[in-house]
Amino acid sequence: MPDGTVTRSTLRQQIADALRDEVLAGRLRPGRAFTVKEIADQYGVSATPVREALVDLSAQGILEADQHRGFRVPEYSVTDYRNMIEARSLVTDGMFQALTAGHPAFGTPPDDPRTTAALTTVRRRGEEAQRAAAAGDLTVLIGYDLRFWRELSALFGNPYLADFLHRLRVRSWVCVVQHLLRLPDLRGRLWAGHSDLVDALARREAETARAIVADSNAHSLALLEHLTNG
Repeated sequence: MPDGTVTRSTLRQQIADALRDEVLAGRLRPGRAFTVKEIADQYGVSATPVREALVDLSAQGILEADQHRGFRVPEYSVTDYRNMIEARSLVTDGMFQALTAGHPAFGTPPDDPRTTAALTTVRRRGEEAQRAAAAGDLTVLIGYDLRFWRELSALFGNPYLADFLHRLRVRSWVCVVQHLLRLPDLRGRLWAGHSDLVDALARREAETARAIVADSNAHSLALLEHLTNG
Protein backbone atom coordinates (compact mmCIF):
# COMPACT_ATOMS: atom_id res chain seq x y z
CA MET A 1 0.00 0.00 0.00
CA PRO A 2 1.41 3.50 -0.88
CA ASP A 3 2.67 5.64 1.95
CA GLY A 4 -0.02 8.13 2.99
CA THR A 5 2.44 11.00 3.25
CA VAL A 6 3.68 10.49 -0.30
CA THR A 7 0.11 10.27 -1.60
CA ARG A 8 -0.88 13.47 0.17
CA SER A 9 2.25 15.24 -1.05
CA THR A 10 1.50 14.21 -4.63
CA LEU A 11 -2.12 15.32 -4.30
CA ARG A 12 -0.96 18.62 -2.83
CA GLN A 13 1.25 19.23 -5.87
CA GLN A 14 -1.46 18.20 -8.32
CA ILE A 15 -3.92 20.65 -6.78
CA ALA A 16 -1.31 23.43 -6.71
CA ASP A 17 -0.46 22.81 -10.38
CA ALA A 18 -4.12 22.79 -11.40
CA LEU A 19 -4.91 26.04 -9.59
CA ARG A 20 -1.75 27.71 -10.91
CA ASP A 21 -2.78 26.78 -14.45
CA GLU A 22 -6.27 28.19 -13.83
CA VAL A 23 -4.78 31.51 -12.70
CA LEU A 24 -2.29 31.67 -15.59
CA ALA A 25 -5.06 30.91 -18.08
CA GLY A 26 -7.14 33.73 -16.65
CA ARG A 27 -10.00 31.46 -15.63
CA LEU A 28 -9.55 32.53 -12.01
CA ARG A 29 -9.84 36.28 -12.26
CA PRO A 30 -8.12 38.92 -10.08
CA GLY A 31 -9.91 39.40 -6.79
CA ARG A 32 -11.60 36.00 -7.00
CA ALA A 33 -11.81 34.65 -3.45
CA PHE A 34 -12.39 31.09 -2.33
CA THR A 35 -12.10 28.91 0.75
CA VAL A 36 -10.27 25.67 1.41
CA LYS A 37 -13.64 23.89 1.65
CA GLU A 38 -14.74 25.21 -1.75
CA ILE A 39 -11.64 23.85 -3.48
CA ALA A 40 -11.74 20.58 -1.52
CA ASP A 41 -15.36 20.06 -2.60
CA GLN A 42 -14.50 20.93 -6.20
CA TYR A 43 -11.74 18.31 -6.39
CA GLY A 44 -13.42 15.82 -4.10
CA VAL A 45 -10.52 15.61 -1.65
CA SER A 46 -9.88 16.35 2.01
CA ALA A 47 -9.04 19.82 3.27
CA THR A 48 -5.44 19.09 4.28
CA PRO A 49 -3.75 18.79 0.85
CA VAL A 50 -5.85 21.69 -0.44
CA ARG A 51 -4.77 23.94 2.42
CA GLU A 52 -1.13 22.98 1.85
CA ALA A 53 -1.44 23.65 -1.90
CA LEU A 54 -3.01 27.07 -1.32
CA VAL A 55 -0.28 28.01 1.18
CA ASP A 56 2.34 26.97 -1.39
CA LEU A 57 0.73 29.15 -4.07
CA SER A 58 0.52 32.06 -1.65
CA ALA A 59 4.25 31.77 -0.96
CA GLN A 60 4.85 32.01 -4.72
CA GLY A 61 2.69 35.11 -5.13
CA ILE A 62 0.16 33.29 -7.29
CA LEU A 63 -2.49 33.61 -4.58
CA GLU A 64 -2.91 35.83 -1.53
CA ALA A 65 -4.04 34.66 1.88
CA ASP A 66 -7.15 36.53 2.99
CA GLN A 67 -7.61 36.35 6.74
CA HIS A 68 -11.37 36.61 6.49
CA ARG A 69 -12.24 34.78 3.27
CA GLY A 70 -9.51 32.20 2.78
CA PHE A 71 -7.52 32.91 -0.39
CA ARG A 72 -7.87 35.09 -3.44
CA VAL A 73 -6.19 35.84 -6.76
CA PRO A 74 -4.02 38.95 -6.35
CA GLU A 75 -4.66 42.10 -8.36
CA TYR A 76 -1.30 43.29 -9.67
CA SER A 77 -0.73 46.78 -11.03
CA VAL A 78 1.63 48.03 -13.73
CA THR A 79 3.87 49.31 -10.94
CA ASP A 80 4.03 45.78 -9.56
CA TYR A 81 5.03 44.53 -12.98
CA ARG A 82 7.69 47.20 -13.36
CA ASN A 83 9.19 46.08 -10.04
CA MET A 84 9.09 42.45 -11.14
CA ILE A 85 10.97 43.37 -14.31
CA GLU A 86 13.61 45.17 -12.27
CA ALA A 87 14.08 42.11 -10.05
CA ARG A 88 14.25 39.78 -13.03
CA SER A 89 16.79 42.00 -14.76
CA LEU A 90 19.10 41.92 -11.75
CA VAL A 91 19.10 38.13 -11.95
CA THR A 92 19.54 37.81 -15.71
CA ASP A 93 22.22 40.52 -15.82
CA GLY A 94 24.16 38.50 -13.26
CA MET A 95 23.74 35.38 -15.37
CA PHE A 96 25.02 37.10 -18.49
CA GLN A 97 27.91 38.64 -16.58
CA ALA A 98 28.86 35.13 -15.43
CA LEU A 99 28.84 34.13 -19.08
CA THR A 100 31.52 36.66 -20.02
CA ALA A 101 33.49 35.89 -16.85
CA GLY A 102 33.86 32.26 -17.88
CA HIS A 103 31.23 30.61 -15.69
CA PRO A 104 31.81 26.82 -15.51
CA ALA A 105 28.55 26.16 -17.33
CA PHE A 106 29.94 28.04 -20.32
CA GLY A 107 33.60 27.30 -19.76
CA THR A 108 33.74 24.98 -22.76
CA PRO A 109 34.14 26.10 -26.38
CA PRO A 110 30.89 27.20 -28.09
CA ASP A 111 30.92 24.07 -30.26
CA ASP A 112 31.43 21.67 -27.33
CA PRO A 113 28.85 18.85 -27.69
CA ARG A 114 27.51 19.30 -24.14
CA THR A 115 26.98 23.03 -24.54
CA THR A 116 25.55 22.59 -28.02
CA ALA A 117 23.10 19.91 -26.87
CA ALA A 118 21.90 21.98 -23.90
CA LEU A 119 21.38 25.11 -25.99
CA THR A 120 19.62 23.09 -28.69
CA THR A 121 17.06 21.94 -26.12
CA VAL A 122 16.55 25.47 -24.86
CA ARG A 123 16.24 26.76 -28.43
CA ARG A 124 13.53 24.17 -29.11
CA ARG A 125 11.47 25.55 -26.22
CA GLY A 126 12.05 29.05 -27.55
CA GLU A 127 10.88 28.14 -31.03
CA GLU A 128 7.68 26.67 -29.60
CA ALA A 129 7.17 29.84 -27.57
CA GLN A 130 7.65 31.96 -30.68
CA ARG A 131 5.11 29.93 -32.63
CA ALA A 132 2.60 30.31 -29.82
CA ALA A 133 3.25 34.06 -29.65
CA ALA A 134 2.73 34.42 -33.41
CA ALA A 135 -0.54 32.49 -33.14
CA GLY A 136 -1.67 34.54 -30.14
CA ASP A 137 -2.01 31.41 -28.02
CA LEU A 138 -1.26 32.84 -24.60
CA THR A 139 -1.66 29.64 -22.59
CA VAL A 140 0.77 27.68 -24.77
CA LEU A 141 3.19 30.63 -24.86
CA ILE A 142 3.29 30.82 -21.07
CA GLY A 143 4.03 27.11 -20.74
CA TYR A 144 6.91 27.16 -23.20
CA ASP A 145 8.26 30.49 -22.00
CA LEU A 146 8.50 29.22 -18.43
CA ARG A 147 10.22 26.03 -19.58
CA PHE A 148 12.57 28.06 -21.79
CA TRP A 149 13.75 30.25 -18.93
CA ARG A 150 13.90 27.42 -16.42
CA GLU A 151 16.13 25.34 -18.70
CA LEU A 152 18.20 28.35 -19.71
CA SER A 153 18.87 29.41 -16.11
CA ALA A 154 19.68 25.80 -15.19
CA LEU A 155 22.69 26.01 -17.54
CA PHE A 156 24.41 28.21 -14.98
CA GLY A 157 24.42 25.39 -12.47
CA ASN A 158 22.84 27.25 -9.56
CA PRO A 159 19.47 25.70 -8.59
CA TYR A 160 18.66 28.56 -6.20
CA LEU A 161 19.06 31.12 -8.96
CA ALA A 162 17.00 29.00 -11.36
CA ASP A 163 14.20 28.57 -8.81
CA PHE A 164 14.16 32.25 -7.88
CA LEU A 165 13.96 33.36 -11.52
CA HIS A 166 11.23 30.81 -12.23
CA ARG A 167 9.11 32.11 -9.38
CA LEU A 168 9.59 35.67 -10.58
CA ARG A 169 8.55 34.77 -14.09
CA VAL A 170 5.47 32.86 -12.91
CA ARG A 171 4.40 35.84 -10.83
CA SER A 172 5.07 38.15 -13.79
CA TRP A 173 2.81 36.06 -16.01
CA VAL A 174 0.08 36.12 -13.35
CA CYS A 175 0.26 39.90 -13.53
CA VAL A 176 0.45 40.12 -17.33
CA VAL A 177 -2.40 37.71 -18.02
CA GLN A 178 -4.80 39.86 -16.04
CA HIS A 179 -4.28 42.66 -18.56
CA LEU A 180 -3.66 40.77 -21.82
CA LEU A 181 -7.04 39.06 -21.65
CA ARG A 182 -8.59 42.42 -22.51
CA LEU A 183 -7.29 42.03 -26.05
CA PRO A 184 -9.57 40.06 -28.39
CA ASP A 185 -6.67 39.02 -30.63
CA LEU A 186 -3.10 38.58 -29.37
CA ARG A 187 -1.54 37.58 -32.70
CA GLY A 188 1.51 39.71 -33.38
CA ARG A 189 1.21 41.51 -30.05
CA LEU A 190 3.44 39.25 -27.94
CA TRP A 191 7.25 39.30 -27.74
CA ALA A 192 8.93 36.42 -29.58
CA GLY A 193 12.70 36.83 -29.46
CA HIS A 194 13.63 33.61 -27.68
CA SER A 195 15.77 32.21 -30.50
CA ASP A 196 17.71 35.46 -30.80
CA LEU A 197 18.56 35.22 -27.12
CA VAL A 198 19.80 31.64 -27.45
CA ASP A 199 21.91 32.63 -30.47
CA ALA A 200 23.50 35.49 -28.54
CA LEU A 201 24.34 33.21 -25.62
CA ALA A 202 25.76 30.58 -27.95
CA ARG A 203 28.09 33.26 -29.33
CA ARG A 204 28.97 34.38 -25.77
CA GLU A 205 27.63 37.87 -26.51
CA ALA A 206 26.44 38.95 -23.08
CA GLU A 207 25.70 42.55 -24.05
CA THR A 208 23.57 41.40 -26.97
CA ALA A 209 21.70 39.04 -24.64
CA ARG A 210 21.08 41.88 -22.19
CA ALA A 211 19.75 44.07 -25.00
CA ILE A 212 17.38 41.34 -26.17
CA VAL A 213 15.99 40.85 -22.66
CA ALA A 214 15.68 44.62 -22.21
CA ASP A 215 13.70 44.77 -25.47
CA SER A 216 11.41 42.02 -24.20
CA ASN A 217 10.83 43.85 -20.94
CA ALA A 218 10.19 47.19 -22.66
CA HIS A 219 7.78 45.57 -25.11
CA SER A 220 5.66 43.89 -22.45
CA LEU A 221 5.69 46.92 -20.15
CA ALA A 222 4.60 49.25 -22.96
CA LEU A 223 1.77 46.89 -23.86
CA LEU A 224 0.56 46.74 -20.26
CA GLU A 225 0.75 50.50 -19.88
CA HIS A 226 -1.26 50.91 -23.08
CA LEU A 227 -3.94 48.50 -21.89
CA THR A 228 -4.10 50.11 -18.44
CA ASN A 229 -4.25 53.68 -19.70
CA GLY A 230 -6.55 52.83 -22.57
